Amino acid sequence: MSNPLAGTWIYRSFLDDPVPVGNDPTKLEALLFAEAQWTVEDTPATIFEGKLSFGAGNVMDLKGVVSPDSSAARPHVHIVGEGRPGTSTEHFFYDYDGSLTEQWPNGVKQVPAITGSVIRVKGHDGQRAGLVASFIAVKAG
Repeated sequence: MSNPLAGTWIYRSFLDDPVPVGNDPTKLEALLFAEAQWTVEDTPATIFEGKLSFGAGNVMDLKGVVSPDSSAARPHVHIVGEGRPGTSTEHFFYDYDGSLTEQWPNGVKQVPAITGSVIRVKGHDGQRAGLVASFIAVKAG
């Protein structure tokens, strides 16, 4: 593969709420903003194309740029996500910015992950624009 991000990822985003959740799993669950399957096409190394699927008919198309791996930094991506016309996501418009995390030489069972943030660019379904959440995408295949 020429694109270091190509493949299938499990995407999860979380609301940026600094209140501790302690041992209460319901508080932790309340921070989950979204969970989806993130599929990245094997495009040239500097191009990001893919989709974010929340289930049947709930898909966003993703397009962006990848800054390649250098001696100073891991691959970095900036993505625009748009919902598909005629579907439940048609009014979705989000921007994503993230980086491939460090691969530790002595890491145990580490899998590639992309971490970053996402912003709701346009309001939809009664929700205002401007919401920011943190995300992690873990490579599944």
